[in-house]
Order: sequence, then C-alpha cells, then structure tokens
Amino acid sequence: MAPLRLRIEGQSFRDPHSREITLRGINVAGDAKYPKTPDIPTYISDNFFDGDNVSFIGRPFSLKDAHIHFKRLRKWGYNTIRYIFTWEAIEHAGPGIYDHEWVEFTIEVLRLAKQYDFWVFMDPHQDVWSRFSGGSGAPMWTLYAAGLNPKTFKITEAALVQNTYDSPAEFPKMIWSTNYTRLVCQTIFTLFWAGRDFAPKAVIDGMNIQDYLQGHFIRACAYLARKIHEAGDLNGEVVIGWESMNEPHRGIIGVQDISVIPAEQQLQLGTSPTAFQAMLTGSGKACEQTTWAFGNFGPYKTGTNLVDPAGEIAWLPADHDDSKYGWQRGPGWKLGECIWAQHGVWDPSTDTLIQKDYFSKNPQTGEPLDYEKFTNSYFMDHYRSFKDAIRESFPDAIMFCQPPVMEVPPDVKGTSDDDPNMVHAVHYYDGLTLLTKHWNRLYNVDVIGVLRGKYLTPAFAVKIGESAIRNCLRDQLKFLREESRSYMGNHPVVFTEIGIPYDMDDKYAYKTGDYGSQTSAMDANHFALEGSTANGFTLWVYATQVDILNPSIMNITDLVQNDHEWGDQWNGEDLSIYSPDDLELPAGSTTRTNNPHSPAYSESQNSGDEAAVGPSNLKGALVTPSISSDRSQQSVQQKQGYRAAEAYLRPSPTFVSGKLETHAFDLKNCVFTLSLTAKGPTTTAAPTEIYLPEFHFPETSIVVAVSGGKWDINVHEIQGIKLQHLRWWHGEGEQNIKIEGLKRKPEEFSNPGGEDVSYLEQCQQGQCVMM
Repeated sequence: MAPLRLRIEGQSFRDPHSREITLRGINVAGDAKYPKTPDIPTYISDNFFDGDNVSFIGRPFSLKDAHIHFKRLRKWGYNTIRYIFTWEAIEHAGPGIYDHEWVEFTIEVLRLAKQYDFWVFMDPHQDVWSRFSGGSGAPMWTLYAAGLNPKTFKITEAALVQNTYDSPAEFPKMIWSTNYTRLVCQTIFTLFWAGRDFAPKAVIDGMNIQDYLQGHFIRACAYLARKIHEAGDLNGEVVIGWESMNEPHRGIIGVQDISVIPAEQQLQLGTSPTAFQAMLTGSGKACEQTTWAFGNFGPYKTGTNLVDPAGEIAWLPADHDDSKYGWQRGPGWKLGECIWAQHGVWDPSTDTLIQKDYFSKNPQTGEPLDYEKFTNSYFMDHYRSFKDAIRESFPDAIMFCQPPVMEVPPDVKGTSDDDPNMVHAVHYYDGLTLLTKHWNRLYNVDVIGVLRGKYLTPAFAVKIGESAIRNCLRDQLKFLREESRSYMGNHPVVFTEIGIPYDMDDKYAYKTGDYGSQTSAMDANHFALEGSTANGFTLWVYATQVDILNPSIMNITDLVQNDHEWGDQWNGEDLSIYSPDDLELPAGSTTRTNNPHSPAYSESQNSGDEAAVGPSNLKGALVTPSISSDRSQQSVQQKQGYRAAEAYLRPSPTFVSGKLETHAFDLKNCVFTLSLTAKGPTTTAAPTEIYLPEFHFPETSIVVAVSGGKWDINVHEIQGIKLQHLRWWHGEGEQNIKIEGLKRKPEEFSNPGGEDVSYLEQCQQGQCVMM
C-alpha cells in the first residue's frame, strides 16, 4: 500500500517525505446548504415546506462546471477543501431513505477534486439545526419526529426563518443566529444530545428520541463514508478525513435558570426570550419580551415587544397523523403539548414555572451541568459514536473534532480519547466586524479574553488602533491554539471557519468598487492566522456560479449564486470571496485597466478549456433586450472592484523540510518571511516549497534572501493551471528566508471602477449607515 499523501505526526501534517504540510483551504460551497432542485435560497418561499421532495444533486456545482471552480481555487493557491454537505442531502425523503444518486454524484465531484491535487475533508454541515428552523442541516422530518410543527414557527417565533419572513429583503442581518436561543433549537438540540436524561417520555419506534435522531444522523454519514470507501480511489488519496457536526450547540443543557437570560448568552438581537418565555409563546401564550440591537460596543436593550401567537402552537396538534413516515410514538408522549410541560418543567394550565433549574443538573443523577460538562459528556459521547462509525469504512481517517464554538474544548489529553489521528477543528470570527458589517479601524475587543475571564471588566478588553486590533486577532487565535494543546493534547489545530462580510457599510464597496475596508479586514484575519502557529485553515466561504455556459438559461437571476443583492443567498450573509458581480485580480499584470471585458480579466486567461465569456464578463455579454430584469440592469451599472482579492491571494508555505516556526506576509510592502528548524539538510526530491501568487510575485520582480542553501522559482501545471512555487534546498538547524515581491500603491487596486470616495467622506455627505 502506498504511503498516505498526508498523515499526522504529533502536532503536524506530514507528506511521504516527512515535510510539514500547511493546509491552505476554503469551504466549498456555501450554496450546498440548500437544495438544487428546486433551487430554494433563503429568500424564496415557493415550495419551501415540501421538504421531502428535493434534490441536492448539483451541489456544490455540476460536474460540467466543477473544472471551472477547481481551476479557479487552485489558481488562487488553495490546496485543501472543506467539503460542505448536509444530512438533508442524504436522507431528505424520510428516515432511512437515502438519496443514492446524490451519493454517486458526490463521489464523482470528489474524483474531479482529486485531479486538481486537493486534500478534502468532509463537513456534515448544520446551522441552527435545519433550513426549516432558519439554518441548514437536518431534514424536515426530524422536526416532525421531535413533535414540532415547522409551519407555525413564524407566528410563535419559535424560530426566525427568512423564507417565511414577510419581507425577506428586510430580514435583519445575523438575526438567524439567535435561533440557537429560541424554542426549536433549544428543544431539538437538547433532545438530540440528552433526550434520555431530560425527556424520557419522548420515545419513538421503541427508542428515545436522542437515540433515534443521533442514530439516523450517524448512519447517514457512515453510509456516505462507506460509499466513498467502496469507490476505491478516494480514501486517503483525496478524502483525508471527516469533521464532526458543524458548530454543535448544547440547547438548554446546563442552563441554570430558564427564567433569566444566561450571562454567557452574548448575542441578543430582536426579541430575546428566556427559555421559559420561549416555551410559553411556543404553546400559544402571549408574552412580553425584551428587544435588543447590536451596536459598536455590542448588544444593547432597545425596549420590549409583545409576542402573541394568538393560540397557535409550535407543536404538532394532538390529532396529527404520524403515519406518513411510519413511526410509532410511545404512549407517554402526547402531541399537542410542550414536551417540557410533559416532563414537569412548567404547568400549562397556570403558566407557572415549576422547575427553573431543571436543565442545570442531570435529572437522573443530580450531577451539576454547565457548558464545559456538556462538552466532556454529551458531546464526547456522540463524537465517539460518530468517529467509530466513520472508521468502520476508513480506519485511517483523520477525525476533525469540532467542539462547541468559543467554548473550552474537551479535556481529553492523556485519555483514551487522545487519538493520534485527530485534529482540533476551531471556528473563529471577528464578531464585531461580522455583526456590524463594518471594519472598525479605531477599536475592537478581545472576545476570547472576555469569555475566558482574562479581564476584571470588559472595558480592559478594548484594543485601540489598527495595529492593536490586528495583534488582538492574532493573540486570540494563538490563545485558542495553546488552549487546544492544554486540553486536547499534541494534535494539529485547523481553523475550519474564519472569514469576513463583504457587504460592509451598507454595501458601499458595491456602489463604488472601493474594497479598502474588506482588504484591511481580510488582511488582518490572515495576519492572525499566520501568527497563530496553527496548522492551516479553510476560509469561509466560496459560493459558486452554476451553468454559466448553458444557453438555455435566459434570466440572469438563474445564474448567480453570490451577488450584490442577496450575497451568499443564505440569511443575508455575504462572506464569499468570489462573486460574478466583481472582477478577479489580473494574474501577473502590473498595469491597470478599467475595462472589465479586457483580456486581463478573462476567465480563459489561465483556465485551459474555459470559454472566453466567463464569470467576470458574463453580465456584460448577456445584457441584451431579451433580459429585462431590473436586478440585472442595476447590477451591470454598479462599479466593479476586486473583492479584496489582494488580501487573500497571498504566499504560503506548502511543504516545509523541518519544523515550521513562523511565517508572515506583509501585504503593504509585499514581503514574505519564514523561519524553520531543520533536522538535517534537504534532499533533492524534497525541498521546502512556498506558494507565490503571480499577482504579488511576478517572476521578474522577485528578490530573495536566504540564511543558506539554494533556491529556484518553479512553475508547474495542474490540469492546465500554472502554479508558481519557490523551492528552497537548505541545511539543518535554524533557517530563514525573505521574499520581496511587487510593492504597489495602496489605492492601486482598491477602486478600479470609479471615483475614489472614502467611507469617511461618504459619511460626511450623509450617505452612509453605521450601526
């Protein structure tokens, strides 16, 4: 058996030559969160509730278009893909009914990824449980299995769903994430992790709802893993491993008092019910709830609002027919009534809270619970079962263990769970920038420091000035890396999600082409990643464009998966590093043109068999009298920019002969530095290799200084894509390299399409909106 292309050795990834590998990756793709047929992004209501009759074939993109996307990502220097799929994609038609055609389609996409020499790990993605509770992930039938009624979530505010919002365009930004602290997610996650302990009456087909839901989720993922293994040419060659459930949430396990908002609940937007208030409104009771907004210093209370479901309930009615999916509920589980009332938490006849601390301890043992205890018990129990099921098919699979976001990781160091083939998968976002959709150059907050009790008061966590902000982001990521070593042991750490919003400042960049704020934010995030000593990252996110060469498509709105109007097509988020509404950086060009259809911007420039009409000039090519959409006309009139590509298109170590100590890219001065420690001199076949994007490092402008050894610039092709690497043969011990590229003026690529109007000037003219 040939050695694995990538393996774990202690805290590092290694190749067959024992060189250290750095994963430079991207999440592919954001639109895999919702079906391809029918195509239902979160602002579409038609056919939304027909959750069984959908298909995800064509997600993340069609086989025909896969080459376009893989070539583009390879051209940008990415070597790793976090492959997004959902439980719904596999098992949408009903429990135990798998979409075999989708599985076969996924295998073919992975085979194409193999042609481009990607490392891929699979991500069973979820956000706030399901599309039908405002996110993505689980099939609709799981909500019915839990006794919930998705069609009444709107009036009861059991979940906020853009698809059912009165005006989807006005769906408040980032409010979808508050669904974690509303009735549906609080209930179903509690049932998923700990139904046996907290809801023993919730029995379906002779088993507790916990075992029913977890069993189906794990078996569905294991089925996909088995089919990938049976394909014979993917495991270990392109698919290196599996991540556990994306962003797991505890529900209300460990909440000490459900009549108050927990102190650790940092995010409050819109109406913010306590868990008990959510139970009341979910049972049709009117309830006055506090309302919140998010400003420059975090959430603040704005008042109260009466939530009145007018007697409608979030639970299935008592006369609901369960025969559709063929399951049988236990006789102790009554439909038409809150599951928590049935377990004595509160009395629906008097609306009285009986056990405010019901979820603060294990009802069976009395053991106190908090988030840390949840992670080390309920989460780890599930993770072990998931890991074992995947490794039945792929014993060497690298398991990317993703515990709850921003929480203390599980304490497994030195235990039987201290798996040598495990990676700690961490998510981090600059919350202030993400929630305000504004890059604040004046100040930011050390959120991790606040959460871990580093400061006597949050005021001390404020960092002033852009340099301090950048260092603060870096130090938070370094802290998470060191915390991982303390709790989880000697394992690689990969930030499997990190990214920025592009629609900052009321979409100012889309109106002017000036992506200066996005460039600063993206550069700061990469500065933090480079300084964190982590083993890699997969940036969130790449959203795709499908069927761009299909002549049968006559409406521009059928083409776009990210655009300036709807962003990533999911809950108002706009984090995709690619959009057809923006230009791509001209590879290797040192001159500038304002013509978006010039050869410098043609997608066919570096894409082998791609047609001359590509994503960058598609809209101009298609603007004819036959296309009358106001949306498309407005899009063409907008000034195009480069979407901060100069900040994410950056040099990176690919293979390091030895131990990588530090590396950093100074975007302003276009200087890359790296230091390493080598156990011995490099061999001819295994030099240290550094990816150099041609945009920053055209071959005629490269200046290199090394501590010793020899180097060259090597350009090699992968499926027609030319990739430029510096190869360095050096001796043992401490070694350093400095690579200087083409230094550009800061404004050279910030505003290619229009006037250079700063955000400050726009605000002074009364044209901007600040949170």
